[in-house]
Amino acid sequence: MGYLGHTRRDGPRSRTAALALLSFAMLIVSLDQYIVVVALPDIGRELHYSARTLQAVISAYAVASSGFLLFGGRAADLLGRRRMLMTGLTLYAVASLAGGFATGPGSQLTARALQGLGGALVFPSTLAIINTTFAEGRDRNRALGIWGGSGAAGLVIGVLLGGILTRVLGWEAVFFVNVPLAGAALLLAVPLLQPDPSRDSGRVFDLPGALTATGAVTLLVFTLVQGPALGWTSPWIIGTAITGLLLLVAFAVTERRSPDPLVPPKLLANRVLGLALVIAFLFMATFGSLLYFLSIYFQDVRGYDPLQTGIGFLLPTAVVVAGSTLAGQAVTRFGLKRTLIAALAIGAAGAVTLGLAMSADGSFAALVPGLVAVSVGDGVVFTMMFIAAATGVADRDQGVASGMVSTSSGIGAVVGLAALVLVANARTDDLSGEDLRIATAEGIRTAVFVIAAGIALTLLVALNLRDQEVAEDNDAVGDLCDTTTC
Repeated sequence: MGYLGHTRRDGPRSRTAALALLSFAMLIVSLDQYIVVVALPDIGRELHYSARTLQAVISAYAVASSGFLLFGGRAADLLGRRRMLMTGLTLYAVASLAGGFATGPGSQLTARALQGLGGALVFPSTLAIINTTFAEGRDRNRALGIWGGSGAAGLVIGVLLGGILTRVLGWEAVFFVNVPLAGAALLLAVPLLQPDPSRDSGRVFDLPGALTATGAVTLLVFTLVQGPALGWTSPWIIGTAITGLLLLVAFAVTERRSPDPLVPPKLLANRVLGLALVIAFLFMATFGSLLYFLSIYFQDVRGYDPLQTGIGFLLPTAVVVAGSTLAGQAVTRFGLKRTLIAALAIGAAGAVTLGLAMSADGSFAALVPGLVAVSVGDGVVFTMMFIAAATGVADRDQGVASGMVSTSSGIGAVVGLAALVLVANARTDDLSGEDLRIATAEGIRTAVFVIAAGIALTLLVALNLRDQEVAEDNDAVGDLCDTTTC
């Protein structure tokens, strides 16, 4: 039974230890998406970034990660999930070391892109191993709740840890901290995770499909990120957009002709997975972008230093972890659709409340009700979109399904942040001093209201889920596993 058969014969302690390691690896990858946010002002000053290029420290990671997630997921299915996990962790540690020693924007952005590539191998590998280790239903929901709690917490803990490290040790520490973390996970992977089974000789790696898909996503995401900075009529932007679209067409043609396509047709017919992809995109465009604006609000409007900013994220961190960890149990008890709609409703109300409390002279206490509500939605939805994405998917395709939903969330993060930055900065040009501070507060407030509208849109998408449909997909994959090798 492939990878699944190896792990399910192990005792509960072995599975628990493996889950702990996989959750730790997920924490590392998620943490690094935003650990640099609080350190951005210091990085910009010391490495001489311009105001327009500083955001590239975040987007370089996101572009590379988004482009290679589908590749990483399929590679995990065909080349070995533990093998891809360890490869990604190694690349992550090396790239982090290079990022800390960077002396200019060029070398640092290259290191961030390599970190993104490492994350693109780690992320779908951890998810695929969990989905093939724990049976669909209560056991998998619980495991994904713990894994999701680590991932959701990592996004927020990254801001907290980044503030502490920047204040105490300098901005370089936000890169160097990944080296011992990734190194520890790498050392534990061999004794705690089962060896990869021998490769199925009947399956081939769709290299043309992988290359065209990776190139298309990378170039299109780059276009969306850099379009506002370089100008939409820039030769670079026009060139990357056209090339990306051509590669997308080439990918579609390649997939039709491939005997073992990168994205199996049956996955495209999985309606629950399709809705999960849309929800993942909207989640990262909204909830994921909120962390960035909160950090800017704390520092540029409220005048917090990096450590104070990190402390400001303690409360939402605790709520996100609790919400994400309990999400699996909630799905088991109340069903996917009802739990997801409730979480999105709470999140949308929290975003509106948060926006109303934001002003140039507002207090942190006024933000607390909104922070708590939006963090509940953040934690629960983060876990649930991955539960939905794994529903009705055979074990042999869990890696690519994980890569698909991860790619969608990565693109959502890039597109959402790029669009919302334009909204937030619309009235800040040529301002300085107190006028700039007030305009920044108003711009961030407007962006948070747009985020609330985006969460409400996500809720409308979630209304299309049908619990009966989810149950039918569960039965279908169960039948498949009874008659074929999962």
